[in-house]
Parts: sequence; C-alpha cells; structure tokens
Amino acid sequence: MITIKDLSKVFSTKSKTISAVDNLSLEINKGEIFGVIGYSGAGKSTFIRLINRLEDPTDGQVVIDDENITLLNKKKLRVARQDIGMIFQHFNLLWSRTVEENISFPLEIAGVPKQERQERVHELIRLVGLAGREKAYPSELSGGQKQRVGIARALANNPKVLLCDEATSALDPETTDSILELLVNINEKLGLTIILITHEMHVIRKICHRVAVMDAGKVVEQGDVLDVFLHPQKQITKKFVEQIMGDKDQEDALDLLKEKYDSGKIVRLHFIGELTNQALISQVAKQYEIDINILQGKITQTQKGAYGSLFIHIDGDEEEIKRAIDYITSTSVEVEVIPYV
Repeated sequence: MITIKDLSKVFSTKSKTISAVDNLSLEINKGEIFGVIGYSGAGKSTFIRLINRLEDPTDGQVVIDDENITLLNKKKLRVARQDIGMIFQHFNLLWSRTVEENISFPLEIAGVPKQERQERVHELIRLVGLAGREKAYPSELSGGQKQRVGIARALANNPKVLLCDEATSALDPETTDSILELLVNINEKLGLTIILITHEMHVIRKICHRVAVMDAGKVVEQGDVLDVFLHPQKQITKKFVEQIMGDKDQEDALDLLKEKYDSGKIVRLHFIGELTNQALISQVAKQYEIDINILQGKITQTQKGAYGSLFIHIDGDEEEIKRAIDYITSTSVEVEVIPYV
C-alpha cells in the first residue's frame, strides 16, 4: 500500500543543517493502523508531513498505491491529496464556520455539487457521533468534539489513507480513549490505512497493529506491537514500554522482594495471547508439591492480543521446583528465574 524508501529531510540555517528525517524506509500495509512513536524532536511530525508533501523531501520517495507522491507536480499533487486525509493535534478548524461547514470545506474545494456535499456531511456527522451539533461553532465544542469534526473533515473526500499528527495529545485520558475507539471503528468500517504518530505508548498499545520507533530522524526499531512490547531491543523502546507496564517500578519492588525471600525461587513469567487467560498457577500448585506465592504482575491488551508479566515465589524441594518450572516452560510461557544476587 505505502512504500517509503530512503526518505530524508534536511533543514538548513546560516549556522547549521538539521537532519529531521534521516534515510527512513518503511512498508505500511493496506488497512492497518501503523503507529510511529518518538520523543519530541525525533522527527515524527516532519515525517508525517512528508507523506502528503506538506513538506517536500530532500531525498527519497513515498509511493502510495503505486503512485510516487514525491514526483507529482502541483496540479497532480492536489488531486492525490484528496486520497490522503489528515487530522491535527490542535484541530485546525475554521472558527467562523459551523460543524457542518467545516466538514463541507474540502468538498467545496474539490468542486462537489451542493446536494452531494450535504448528503456526505450528514453521513460523516453520524459516523463521528456529532448528530445534533451540526450548527455549533468550534468555540461551543469540547476538545473531543473538535477532534471529531477534524476527523470527519479529513474523511470528507473518501481518502485511502488517514494521517494522524498527535491527534490525542491535547485531550484528557477519557476523551483520548473515545477518539481512539472512533479511529478503530473507522479503520474497520472503511478499511482505511491509518498512520498515527504519538509520544504516548498508551495510544500505540490500544489501537495500532504495528509500530516504528523514531529517534534522531531514524527508525531504530519496528515490528508488530505485541513483539515490540514483549522484546524491546533499544533503550528508547524500553522507556516507552515502561509507560505502560511500569517496569521501572517492578524492578525497584523486585529488589525488596529478593531481600524478603531467602529460599526457593523468584520467577518472572511472561504471558502472551490466549495463555494470559489460562489458570496456569493453580494447575501447577495442584500438580506439584510446592508453595506458590503471587508477588506482583500486570496484564495489558493490544490489538494483537493480551500480554503481561507475573512475579511468583516458588518454595519447596529443589527437584520439585525444577519440575514445576520445566512444566511452565513447556506451555510456551517465557520463564525467567531471578537470581538473588
């Protein structure tokens, strides 16, 4: 669907040059929600603006449905952009226009007849949950409602791709969740390919199928969300995963636990998918002559399934402990025995 190859953007000033996007390559599949995460200054906002050429690249190419966006002249680019919707962090609404007039605006630019415009606007208002607010102005709307108008406006021309530039970072947590649910609904109903950039791992966890981690203009890690959560390779990715799983807090608590238990084994179990719902601990306790104490843990959900970790203390005969751990390992739960020193 979308092929991004060797994409670069360099900004030059009198004193220095800044490489905002540095030789970036990605493949994004049709109909998926692809997340790009990075801290401020990582280059992710520049990257998403290169996709629809709100910024022209210094080098590289963006190909959408076999059309090289980077080679289009201005006239052809205007037409191609009708297939690429975009929503913004601060909504970018026209404050002198009502909800329906804001949504209608891109259709007016595209020359869509009035009757057809009105039908499309009303259809979109129902889709984003704003029925009854058609005549309201942006100043009369909440932040979540403003973003719903922004989403409806971005969908006006039936785009193939929806770009989301920090679309939830100006919203409170409850409103953020409602907007994310709306994006998932749109993705499923319309089959839209969504590219979403954010600095919040909660957003990635909740709706994305795959994720790329950006740092200093480069993609340093990418893959299925579940794989990246389970096996983060880079330090920056581990920091993002800590936002959700609280790994730093777990490690601090683990030091205290190791001081408390001086016999048996402290074991960390990593669960994934269906295994998170199985009564594994009770099965092991019944099957082996050991004592099991659950110390701490957390399970979370992603679009690709559940995963989580659980710390347990196993006490008893050493051979029986070993047999119990071997059994847990045979179930494909990942097992890590925590050393006491």
